[in-house]
Amino acid sequence: MAAEEVLQTVDHYKTEIERLTKELTETTHEKIQAAEYGLVVLEEKLTLKQQYDELEADYDCLKQELEQLREVPEPLDQTWKQKMALWRMCVKNPGGMNL
Repeated sequence: MAAEEVLQTVDHYKTEIERLTKELTETTHEKIQAAEYGLVVLEEKLTLKQQYDELEADYDCLKQELEQLREVPEPLDQTWKQKMALWRMCVKNPGGMNL
């Protein structure tokens, strides 16, 4: 009977080793998937950061241009307003005016 108990013990250990090997393989696969997902998220974050930086730079340039336009002397401002009014008239009635 001792030999039979040893065989059962060996079979039990083989079964346990197979179970643990399968569990390790599954866990390793899950960790790899999580790492790949993390890389995708990181790449997307970097892309969004670049877009944000570009938009922020554009905003700063436009803000500076607006400040400069607000500093335009009054006569130039009036000329600009007159040209804009004329342009609006042309847009509303494109065939009615010859410029």
